Amino acid sequence: MNHDLSYILNHLGEEREDGYHAVVPPIVQSGNFTYPTVEAMREAVRYEMTRPLYTRGSNPTVSILRKKLAALEHAEDALVFSSGSAAIAAAVVSFVKAGDHIVCVQRPYNWTKRLLIELLDRFQVTHTFVDGTDAENYRLAIRPNTTLFITESPNSLTFELQDLRAVASIAKEHGIITLCDNSYSGPLFQNPIDMGIDLVAHSATKYLNGHSDVVAGVLAGRSDHIRQVMSKEFMTLGAVPSPHDAWLLMRGLRTLELRMDRSAENAAVIARYLERHAKVKRVHWPGLPTHPQHALAQQQMKRVAGLMTIDLNAPDEASVERFCNGLRRFLMAVSWGGYESLQWPICALKGPDGYLTDLPYTLVRLYIGLEDAQVLIDDLDKALERV
Repeated sequence: MNHDLSYILNHLGEEREDGYHAVVPPIVQSGNFTYPTVEAMREAVRYEMTRPLYTRGSNPTVSILRKKLAALEHAEDALVFSSGSAAIAAAVVSFVKAGDHIVCVQRPYNWTKRLLIELLDRFQVTHTFVDGTDAENYRLAIRPNTTLFITESPNSLTFELQDLRAVASIAKEHGIITLCDNSYSGPLFQNPIDMGIDLVAHSATKYLNGHSDVVAGVLAGRSDHIRQVMSKEFMTLGAVPSPHDAWLLMRGLRTLELRMDRSAENAAVIARYLERHAKVKRVHWPGLPTHPQHALAQQQMKRVAGLMTIDLNAPDEASVERFCNGLRRFLMAVSWGGYESLQWPICALKGPDGYLTDLPYTLVRLYIGLEDAQVLIDDLDKALERV
């Protein structure tokens, strides 16, 4: 059943007669649930995905959130995890076995990359990283044992996109499952399932929560796929959210549309300002007409969200550090999606033996929060004088 956005965010799943008719759903902070008869408990065991037996499996507060998240992603069902990396890992592990092969977009989320390189490699699951800006690279990387495609469009650092319809079409030709990390756009700005993708993952820590006080993840997709992940990886690994965190995520959803629109509007203003600045070599943001995949972004994204990366026209690392240390309105931190503007400098990834990445030290990722855009521009302007 299709519901309008405001209904999903504010009412879907909230059977208020079951919660003392409270406007805000109560937090069911119980780890265990009782049943009056053996038959009633037997039914709960049989249908633990939807009936509360033990909070590791199903909890009434989490169940409300699951309904909302599935509806937002145009999916049949969804699971909530204690982190985005847990959601991605559970999905990947569920659809591969020893001897299988995975094709993954290059420069994915770091913990996705480490899952493939450091963990699954120990169990004879191989992988190939491809340039996803050309969907045909996925086809060229297919082997007889390929079972999974991983996409992340756009990624959250250099913002390359994949043509999700094209990648999904190639996968379906070969019976391959597709997974998209949709954390950058969130369910309001992009819906990969509508483009043929099987599974969608999110770091719910970002926009979905929006207040920088919860770490969580989401996996959405077809009922049979979600049931498979639930019955094995989800229950076995136990990376589940607390009822209180689920309640906080629901609170965040109430303002999701307002927050994402404000961040995107600010980002558009700031990206145009930065693109014209002499101290900025390039702005990586798909919303700019100068972005090499701007046309694709317009085609498959409803809006471009508030995360971007700038490449400073800096002569040395010291200049980059002066810029970053000079910012006052951009907190230096990882993650994004909250109310506050953030900066994350690549030059912070330098260890005693050199850089831990092949990306240039001149890159600085900026998350554009909910502050006044002109205040943020003034802050950037002063800091850029130090480059």
